Amino acid sequence: MDQVRTQAGTDTTATRHPRLTFAQAVIEAIRHEMRADDTVFYLGQDVGPFGGVMQGTQGLYEEFGPQRILETPISESAMAGIGLGASCFGCKPIVELSFGEFLPAAMNQLINQAPNLHYMTAGAVSPQVVIRTRAGDGPYGGHPQDYSVWFCHVPGLKVVMPATPPDAYQLMRAAIRDPAPVLFVEPMSLSHGRREVVDLDATDATLGSARIARAGRDLTIVAYGSELPHVLRAAQQAAEEGVDAEVIDLRSLAPWDEDTVIGSVRRTGRLLTVHEAWKAFGHGAEVIARVMEVLGAEGRTVRASRVGARPVPIPSGPLRKLALPTWQDIHTAILRSAGIAPHS
Repeated sequence: MDQVRTQAGTDTTATRHPRLTFAQAVIEAIRHEMRADDTVFYLGQDVGPFGGVMQGTQGLYEEFGPQRILETPISESAMAGIGLGASCFGCKPIVELSFGEFLPAAMNQLINQAPNLHYMTAGAVSPQVVIRTRAGDGPYGGHPQDYSVWFCHVPGLKVVMPATPPDAYQLMRAAIRDPAPVLFVEPMSLSHGRREVVDLDATDATLGSARIARAGRDLTIVAYGSELPHVLRAAQQAAEEGVDAEVIDLRSLAPWDEDTVIGSVRRTGRLLTVHEAWKAFGHGAEVIARVMEVLGAEGRTVRASRVGARPVPIPSGPLRKLALPTWQDIHTAILRSAGIAPHS
């Protein structure tokens, strides 16, 4: 990361567009905001000299020291409480709860306190805090459960899950600056994936905005996080078989970009939602319900379907692939949505 830090601190055009992994992009976003605002600080387990879980804070301790990169005990409830309390007194903490499976250990702070304080105090207190976590499948063998959609149900709490290094960089910066509490979820399978050019000055990705990752005319696919690469691969295969799918990377789960999704489905008349989390009661169901409400009122008929994980606890080891959706599952769903019988 020394090279990245040198690049980030240089004003030449080339060094303001480094090639970064997802994890490096998140670190650069945090570094940028910490340099610009001394009320931003970071706390979590092993986030100091160790460099963080999955190298997620590498280089931050060396630059900002123990006064702003704080090591905590293994107590997610206390960590979230410290961050929430500090945010009520003018600080902008980033609280790392290493894996999404640990979010339930801090539910009182995340559900009963953080989203409600602004309303309970008539706006006198607005907690400006980011909860950073990781979820889903990935090179780290454990902790694959994804509970992100639970938090979308709570008014006052924003939830984001980017899928690319440029979006990870921009959305983390936006999350730190946002006046509301934000849950920032990183798909573990993408953390150390393919590097992409990241514009360190870009600010066009905002909370609540989606991105059209692939234009198309026959079908709208709404995806987010780790499933985006699988969806793009499946869409390319389907295109060779005559189905031109539009792919929307949702990026933000709460709020989500209704206008972009509904506008696309209004053109295509077909909707497929895809996520790594469980299919039942998932975010895709909310997207479909809202699209049906709006377009149904216009007298339009929409064909909708979903792809997601099977209704079992996501296992570790070789069984995991049997529970999670594959690009082949998505490809089959695309063909069926278009009225084409999949190949046997």
